[in-house]
Amino acid sequence: MAIDVTCPGCKTRFQVSDKFAGKKGPCPKCKTTIEIPSAKDQIVIHAPEPTGPVDKSGKAVLEPIFREEVSLAPPVIFGIVASVVVITAMAFVIRFQELPTKEFFAIVGSVLLAPPLALAGYTFLRDQEAAPHRGMELVLRLIAPSIVYPLTWGLYWAVFAYFGYDAKHAPELMALIVAAAAMTTLGAVTAQASLELEFGQAAMHYALYLAATVILRLIMGMSGYWNVSG
Repeated sequence: MAIDVTCPGCKTRFQVSDKFAGKKGPCPKCKTTIEIPSAKDQIVIHAPEPTGPVDKSGKAVLEPIFREEVSLAPPVIFGIVASVVVITAMAFVIRFQELPTKEFFAIVGSVLLAPPLALAGYTFLRDQEAAPHRGMELVLRLIAPSIVYPLTWGLYWAVFAYFGYDAKHAPELMALIVAAAAMTTLGAVTAQASLELEFGQAAMHYALYLAATVILRLIMGMSGYWNVSG
């Protein structure tokens, strides 16, 4: 068995045969005289003893549990990307049309975008150390944000309409900031309750949807936050 040796002069590390144990000799690099330690002086690091049940040979009978990485299946990714692309393409087409019902298409788009964005957002915002929701359980948990997220826009318009704002007069900036904060809070609470996200991640989950719907309105040639005419 080879013995590990470190020269006290030049700190060079090398191995010598155990037949030289206890003897002295020169370092092959700096010629400093070295005393070779005996084999019993070598420090041997043993692997930790297995915990839990073992068989007659001492081998652990329980296999370690490895966490399975979860990612979206290719068909799901294709479905998400395809739905976003189709809705975006329709928005571009509508932009160059003289349609009196652009607001209707914006509402439809905000509803159609909610499920795929909720799924995509959950995939990369969830706690990677926790067991993910899968299958039908995940589908059921996505129902709430898919419904509530579009409804926040309905609440947005309803509140401002109640206070008398119309198509010719946009709300003040401060009112818009308060409305955006209220919408984000409602969306975050929904995502936190249904998808079990931390509040910060839940707020980002809703913000992803909010940003996508604002961009959709801009692509259609509409104001991102209000329909101002005349």
